[in-house]
Amino acid sequence: MFLQRYIDFTTHYFKTVLVLVAITTGIFGYYAQFLSIDASAETLLLENDVDLKLTREVHGRYISPDYLVIAFSPKEYMLSDTTLATIKALKDSLSKIKGVESVTTLLDVPLLESPPRAVSEVVKNVRTLSSPDINKTMVQKEFTSSPLYAKNLVSDDFKTTAILVNLKEDAKYTELLQKRNVFIELQQKRELSKEEKKEFESSKKAFKEYGYSTRDEVHQLIENVRSTIDPFRKDGELFLGGVMMIADDMIGFVKSDIAIYGTAIMIIMVLMLWIIFRQVRFVVLPIVVSLCAVVITTGINALLGLEVTVVSSNYVAIQLITTLSIVIHLIVSYREEYALYPHFSQKELLEITLKRMSVPSVFIILTSVAGFGSLMTCDILPIIDLGTMMNIGVTISLIAAYILFPSMMMLFAKKEPVLTFDKAFTLNTIFAHTVEHHGKKIIAIVVAILGFSLFGTTQLVVENSFINYFKKGTEIYKGMQKIDNDLGGTTPLEIVVKFPKTENEEKPKSAEPQEKTKSTAASDELDSFTNEFKETGNDAQYWFTAQKMETILKVHDYLVSLPEVGNVSSLGTLTKVGRILKEGKDFDGVELALMYNELPLEFKKILLSPYVNTEYNEARFVVRLVDSNKDLRRDELLQKIQEDLEKKVGLEPQNFKLVGMMVLYNNMLQSLFDSQISTLGLALLSLGAMFLFLFRSLKIAIVALTVNMVPISVIFGIMGVAGIPLDIMSITIASIALGITVDNTIHYFYRFREELARDGDYMASMHRAHGTIAFGMFYYSLATIVGFLVLVTSNFIPTLIFGLLTVIVLLVAIVSDLLFSPLLVVFFKPFTLKR
Repeated sequence: MFLQRYIDFTTHYFKTVLVLVAITTGIFGYYAQFLSIDASAETLLLENDVDLKLTREVHGRYISPDYLVIAFSPKEYMLSDTTLATIKALKDSLSKIKGVESVTTLLDVPLLESPPRAVSEVVKNVRTLSSPDINKTMVQKEFTSSPLYAKNLVSDDFKTTAILVNLKEDAKYTELLQKRNVFIELQQKRELSKEEKKEFESSKKAFKEYGYSTRDEVHQLIENVRSTIDPFRKDGELFLGGVMMIADDMIGFVKSDIAIYGTAIMIIMVLMLWIIFRQVRFVVLPIVVSLCAVVITTGINALLGLEVTVVSSNYVAIQLITTLSIVIHLIVSYREEYALYPHFSQKELLEITLKRMSVPSVFIILTSVAGFGSLMTCDILPIIDLGTMMNIGVTISLIAAYILFPSMMMLFAKKEPVLTFDKAFTLNTIFAHTVEHHGKKIIAIVVAILGFSLFGTTQLVVENSFINYFKKGTEIYKGMQKIDNDLGGTTPLEIVVKFPKTENEEKPKSAEPQEKTKSTAASDELDSFTNEFKETGNDAQYWFTAQKMETILKVHDYLVSLPEVGNVSSLGTLTKVGRILKEGKDFDGVELALMYNELPLEFKKILLSPYVNTEYNEARFVVRLVDSNKDLRRDELLQKIQEDLEKKVGLEPQNFKLVGMMVLYNNMLQSLFDSQISTLGLALLSLGAMFLFLFRSLKIAIVALTVNMVPISVIFGIMGVAGIPLDIMSITIASIALGITVDNTIHYFYRFREELARDGDYMASMHRAHGTIAFGMFYYSLATIVGFLVLVTSNFIPTLIFGLLTVIVLLVAIVSDLLFSPLLVVFFKPFTLKR
């Protein structure tokens, strides 16, 4: 009844319908411009991660400003007057940029060995390259051999130096972040009251809105830095790096790919649709429906406050696949009905088409929602947003297709379809013949594929390497590699060691309180780590004991020994400098305390403040890993460090913590992997239940699930063999593969059942199904495969891999659904014949 009314309305009032759709698209198109793109670190974190809360508290106790790194390789000798003048001019120019707090170069760091002096003399008169009577030979030796500066400030060959651009702290951002996090942490311990929920929503909104308002400022700051360093490129190579720059460039790549490749895909698909159908109406229809669906979905996403991230940036492409599938199948079905009933009116042909295709189309959307719904069960907001976006998108695609297809077709006069391509296209006939005569070969090939996939799956690794998100020829890749190889690595990892209170230790007579981040809802584990020492501490002269320094050096030396580590900075670094100054002897507690108390603040921020906190009785180690190291396995390395600090160094597990961005990203990735593997089974069960409901047959449900597992297993196998890691981008391909494959399966099974009802002959029904519905399956796959091949030219590797894997999924899906699927149906005969 509803279906008939819908058909009557869309075909009778088609002009009104088209006007309403145009108005709706215009309204949502207006809001679509406000959809935000965000690639910040905040989008890739688990909010319920204990390590996240701990990292924030640790950063509140130490100087941890946001920064950009410039790698400078001058044409002339590093310490020549020309080069030093260039560095000074560059520093002065960078310091004038709005948002820059300070700039640290080799001109500004303290020289402790040029020449070696007693600590008491160092603190009274800290020498730098700007000081008079500097011996440049000694300075070069210090820079290239000192643990403070070697492969950190300068490269081993002394041809590259780092320029650190420290950015001003955004106090308002920190304040809003802390307000929001208080409620997040409180929510993990108990249910929020009505008033607290209201405050929580208000704090989230304020934080998000402020983030929107400052994003352009951050981008402008980075662009200002780039434009500032450009005039100095004549003096040497300059590469910009840093986490903020990577995030900003990723947003740029995402925006560029959406604009360039979205347009390219559309153009290529227009050409493919023209080649296949040879009629303007059947080119215009899919494109108009797809554009309307994407625009409306984008507007809804913007109104809901959803953000496009690196993870969800491909939602437009996925929705395009879904929309094209629906519309192309409608077109093929209409053409088929026209061939059968050429004397019917346009309205009658549309009525038959819509009635025939509505049930499988609705179930396709329901199964797609079940597949993409698995993305919404993890704890990572961008993945949840991707699942939400896709569920909205596929629903809008169905509605748009079934409203616009009949309405637009009524605008066109009834016209005989051009079947030139259909008559020349023989793959469907070849596939049907292969199923009938070469069943054993198909089974053998499927078994071989599954064996390959099983092997490949065992080779899969879960990794998250940002440098590998970019092609080697891009400037961002070159810059990250330069910093990786010459300046001690890019990926930060921090280890915080706390020291148990001893009987001989006294409470401090005075302590200069440092900035702290306090939380009202800390976890028990975190409380034991941070709160234990609120009443513990010592004046500097009591804190720097031989036992503590021995422990610090053990940890430092162990971290330096790891092949994946590029640079380690800690109090142990300064201690090693002491051994150079004192001919093998360590700094004693008095000397270290003297530096801690008397060293000028600007140098204390470089040498001590980032690595020791006497109030909290702890030491901090800042480790930078070589992100481009092909053998780096982040999860394994973190586990190894955790175990070795206990067994080899002798630390108690409650006395040290691994924190920082590497830990947080790894936690996120491992959580995502676990959730996707577990929910994939749930998604398959949901699909099985839908197949059971649609076809009322357990055999069909089992066959359908078996067929749909082939593309997923092939994708994982290829990724494992090719060394493509499962990361924040590629790990969602299983859900995408499932959503794509199930479309073909439902269409084929539904048509097969219709054909079987005619004569009960499975083999004849298979040939008839291949001669009808297979055209739509092939045409949809062909158009999208050729269109998505354009993505492999992207400089943004996640986009390239997404395009490549999507093409493979489409290829495997069509082959599986038209070879393996019919073979299983013919062999097991799962359909119940009506008598």
